[in-house]
Amino acid sequence: MPYQADILVVGCGNILFKDDGFGPTVVRALQYYFENGSIKREDITGEYDEMFSDEMIDSINQLMDSMDLSEPKDVEYIDAGTGSTHFIFSMPDENWKKVIVVDVVEFDAEPGTMKLFNPYDMPKGKYENAHTWPVEEPLHDLVDMGIEVVIVGCKPGDIPMPDVEMGLTEPVKNAVPKAVEMILKEIY
Repeated sequence: MPYQADILVVGCGNILFKDDGFGPTVVRALQYYFENGSIKREDITGEYDEMFSDEMIDSINQLMDSMDLSEPKDVEYIDAGTGSTHFIFSMPDENWKKVIVVDVVEFDAEPGTMKLFNPYDMPKGKYENAHTWPVEEPLHDLVDMGIEVVIVGCKPGDIPMPDVEMGLTEPVKNAVPKAVEMILKEIY
């Protein structure tokens, strides 16, 4: 298995459906920062260009710089998309100590609200990937194996499936820096 780090940060979702792209966007922000020491507009190309605003980039850079972080060597950031998440969580590595899942979660709150969940307090029927595979069961299995699992969840504003519409809604886009901060607190 290629994921052999102590800590995995797994961004789940599909950027083709607006806020469903939250998880991959957060993971990409972390990847860009740790690869380059900051996030630069010119580094964001292709499909992710629409996901990042200049304000978001500035906010994340300021947050990361204020924390004076260096990339931990035992963390792997994974843009897992949709269907691949089931397989990633179903084939754990013996090195895994913690899995941090970043995704949209339906719960009673305003769009853009962030909340930490554990797999056992996820709203029933509210956490499935785009193919309606429940993700809770493989996450429960990881916990049963002694792996700590944390879900960094964001209340979505709009997921227009099956219509393709890229770009995060404003409240969810504004939540990306908070998600980065929550993840870093789980790592450090």
